[in-house]
Amino acid sequence: MEAIKKLEHLKKMIEELKSVGEDVDVVQEITRLEELATKIERDIIDNYTAWDKVQIARMIDRPRSLFYINQIVTGFVELHGDRSFKDDQAIIGGIGKIGEHVVTIIAQNKGKTAKENVERNFGMPHPEGYRKALRLMKQAEKFHRPVVCLIDTPGAYCGLGAEERGQGEAIARNLMEMARLKTPIIAGVIGEGGSGGALALGVADRVFMQENTTYSILSPEGFASILWKDSTKAQEAAEIMKITATDLLANHIIDDIVVEPLGGAHRAPEEAAQLLESYLITQLNELKGIGEDELVDQRYNRFRKYGAFFE
Repeated sequence: MEAIKKLEHLKKMIEELKSVGEDVDVVQEITRLEELATKIERDIIDNYTAWDKVQIARMIDRPRSLFYINQIVTGFVELHGDRSFKDDQAIIGGIGKIGEHVVTIIAQNKGKTAKENVERNFGMPHPEGYRKALRLMKQAEKFHRPVVCLIDTPGAYCGLGAEERGQGEAIARNLMEMARLKTPIIAGVIGEGGSGGALALGVADRVFMQENTTYSILSPEGFASILWKDSTKAQEAAEIMKITATDLLANHIIDDIVVEPLGGAHRAPEEAAQLLESYLITQLNELKGIGEDELVDQRYNRFRKYGAFFE
């Protein structure tokens, strides 16, 4: 708290000095204070708790999947529907180019406003959303296109209609089909990665998380409700669950952490998009040189090793 107050005071001093003029001494003092402010802010960020990361991942101002698609995917053509029930707006899917790579991109998308969130069901897909995703993955396999999945969901929708239409089956089928899909898959968490609803797009050759995101079996509130019968202990639960990118990289659940601009992607969305694009292009270049059978074998072994953690 003291560090935050000091940072706010420094930024106020900097703004006051900027209004004074462009005297050499003033400019030098502004530069010194800006460097000090950046150092203090970096120290604050380095000491974020798991609960801090949860709050940042959920921020309404955080860049959504559609923003990243518009920023880094050229010539994007959206494809709709699962050819069975309807088009689920919680999942966006289509074809476009990232750098020189033609890819199929599949993304869970939350809204930026209350109205958009209702339309997107707060990023919680129905089974038809996962079936749409699988349809596009199989199409990508047929035409030898890599698949890029962006994950941002508190979890799959658990309403009565979703259960009636086979939510569990849809998620399970995606896990099975992604495990043996003969084309490169990159999947990453750009906000919340909640439960099977996230994992249904997360079986991949490269799994990444942006710096201030979470990936978990359920929400901290849900965990606290089950463990202590008290959802108000969500902050304590978040620390126990080991849901941050740093925790998951240390436990070999993910492969990489994609850095964000200082303070979070919401501070500089365009810069965050550039960092994400650079990472995706690097991974697409690496995966392009691996044969289909070897790719599937490596993916199978990658996820199979998780069982060793519980033996």
